[in-house]
Amino acid sequence: MTPPDSTLATVIGTVQDVSGTTVSVTLGSGQHSGLTFVRGQGYRIGQIGSFVKIPVGYTELFGIVSQVGASAVPASKVSEHAESHRWMTVQLIGEGHKSESFQRGISQYPTIDDEVHLVSESDLQAIYGRVGALNNYVKVGHITGSESIDALVDINKLVTRHSAIVGTTGSGKSTTVAGILSALSDPDRFPSARIVVLDLHGEYAKALGARANIFRINPNAKAANELPLRIPYWALNFDEMLRLTFGSLPADGKARNIILERVIAAKAAFLRTYPVAGIDEASVGGDSPVPFSLNKLWHDLYCAEFGTYNPAIGNPTDPSSWTYEKDGAGEAMVGDAMKGVAPRFRRVKDVKGDEEKIRYLPDPLNLASALENLGSKLRVSRFDFLLKAGDWHPALDGRVEKDLPELIKQWIGSARSTSIIDLSGVPSSMTNDIIGVVLRVLYDALFWARNLSEGGRERPLLIVMEEAHNYLNSASDGLAASIVRRVVKEGRKYGIGAMIVSQRPAEIDPTILSQCGTFFALRLSNATDRSHVTSTLSDNLEGLTNMLPILRTGEAIVLGEAVSMPMRASIQAPPKDRRPDSQDPLVCDVQMPEDSQSPGGWNIRLNADASYDDFVRVWRQQNPSLTNSDEA
Repeated sequence: MTPPDSTLATVIGTVQDVSGTTVSVTLGSGQHSGLTFVRGQGYRIGQIGSFVKIPVGYTELFGIVSQVGASAVPASKVSEHAESHRWMTVQLIGEGHKSESFQRGISQYPTIDDEVHLVSESDLQAIYGRVGALNNYVKVGHITGSESIDALVDINKLVTRHSAIVGTTGSGKSTTVAGILSALSDPDRFPSARIVVLDLHGEYAKALGARANIFRINPNAKAANELPLRIPYWALNFDEMLRLTFGSLPADGKARNIILERVIAAKAAFLRTYPVAGIDEASVGGDSPVPFSLNKLWHDLYCAEFGTYNPAIGNPTDPSSWTYEKDGAGEAMVGDAMKGVAPRFRRVKDVKGDEEKIRYLPDPLNLASALENLGSKLRVSRFDFLLKAGDWHPALDGRVEKDLPELIKQWIGSARSTSIIDLSGVPSSMTNDIIGVVLRVLYDALFWARNLSEGGRERPLLIVMEEAHNYLNSASDGLAASIVRRVVKEGRKYGIGAMIVSQRPAEIDPTILSQCGTFFALRLSNATDRSHVTSTLSDNLEGLTNMLPILRTGEAIVLGEAVSMPMRASIQAPPKDRRPDSQDPLVCDVQMPEDSQSPGGWNIRLNADASYDDFVRVWRQQNPSLTNSDEA
């Protein structure tokens, strides 16, 4: 690495104490200044977070400076050097052989009086490498303080070994995510990239532009890459479907079993009429992703729960004996299953002496509350993405215009490498469960297709989870947390990688965070959050993570499996017109109003007579963009 003739110039001290991977170093007496020059370039000595190397034979051990000054004196030598300030503590992290590249971990330890050298820029260049040297490395920025050295990450380890991007609000987290995704979705370099972004606040559509399909509840009709979000309820497993549609059921389990039997019967009936490859009537179960009509199921259960009949006309199992109210035209109010309109039954009449008797249908299911709840969801448009999923919505006999192959292809098989699932329009009460459903569908599909060319082993999938602390906290028993635990533990084998993004890592389930092999740690001011990140790292890098509160915006400490060596890097942000919609609003421009190019701010005089029609219109339509019909 460093030529022999410059070796003496790089010596800064000697090893005096070794305790595991912690090495105590005394600075050389010739170092009268904190600055030294090697080949005309100045280097600061003893900077927290800087790198040093210790030659041991043909091997060079590398470490990070974690402590400097009197506090760095080892406990065993405090009595001898109580007044000394010329000490450093170094954490060993890896080694490099003179003829080989840098490797994590060490095969040997330094001994007393071994020389300690500063790491020059040429050493860093050899360790971190250059763009194009290895095809599996992608540039995400540059090393802080050395703009000529690229910050490279191993895309294989980044995707399949999972990663986390953490940073407090305003640290540049969303812009960092957008910058990394821009690099990973480069159509020239990675034409078959496969990325799904779970976007809770609708921030990333602008950032990824034409590279992404955006799935949202109310898409902008003008945008060719915006598509309606469709999650057909029949693609869910039985418990997921039950939770999102009927809600809570009586604890005795009777109602659940009756619903399960009817769902299986409806799916079997569909298969008899519309055979599907890979499954038949005998093997279908409640969890099988086979179409059936929830509307018909709801209508039938509603009749069984609330229905009345006339015993003089026939048996209660005969619908012709059921008694309905009449509408203004004298027609029986039998309801409309497809529209979610409930039937209206006549009241019970069983008075002695009356010729006409009306009685309840026998064996009610005790489902009144759950059926009313589901009926209201069937009638409210906010739930259409799930309960009336466009071409995936079944007719009463279960027939659908499109099946799951078309849905999965939209999500992870499109010509565009990235799919942004915008969940900002999903009812907040369902967000956790909908995230869990999307993840579970993707996981199951890739698990069973693992040996196919469309599966994850040949074309891995990266799932980016924004604002993960909202649904992955350790106290959560929701669908999202349970499936993500499974993804981070087992997904690697099937080509499914997770990228966890959060401003509060302390609130993330430790099981999930500990499985992340790579961390992009931006500025973290909260001590609890910092300790949570430090506790998950395999390296002894407390000195480096102690820098987290003072990082600049857009700057990150990158550690873990995807990087050769921990690095402090400035992440390359996308162009200003392709950044996430999460920038801080401008309260007051630094320029005077007459020179300002800002469209708003408190110092700009606005029109007091401005109409708030559009303001309320976008609120009502649950979409920040005006649609064509609104603007007409």
